[in-house]
Amino acid sequence: MAGALWSLLGVLAGAFVAIQAPINAQLARGLGVPVAAAAISFLSGAIVLGLVTYFTTRSQGLVIDWKAPAPWLFVAGGALGAVYVTSSVLLTPRIGAAALMAFLVAGQLLAGMLVDKAGYFGVAVRELSMGRIVGAMLLLAGALMIRIY
Repeated sequence: MAGALWSLLGVLAGAFVAIQAPINAQLARGLGVPVAAAAISFLSGAIVLGLVTYFTTRSQGLVIDWKAPAPWLFVAGGALGAVYVTSSVLLTPRIGAAALMAFLVAGQLLAGMLVDKAGYFGVAVRELSMGRIVGAMLLLAGALMIRIY
């Protein structure tokens, strides 16, 4: 049952990504500067997460160990996210939300397979199977079909 709940949360998060892109694109149109829309998206997200972190740590008596992670980890995720959000803001009005989501999922899957294969970032190693390769090829073909047709 818990596995189904986690899977549902993944689907919900994916839906939020699909909704976030056109919202940020509309903000960019209104502002006239796409990068500003991406920056506002990150700023508002940082404020929300900062508040959640504050109340979570206070209510659970947790203390954040700021010295434990490698310094580059404090920047890498945010920098990659900035590229993602800015790309979404720029691409949504040009190729549409559905095509963008298809290409994003294809890119996520391909990168995820690489991370799994190599065991990067402490992820358990998972071999490339024929099923995984064919699934990735089908997903990429589907993304191209959504964009072209």
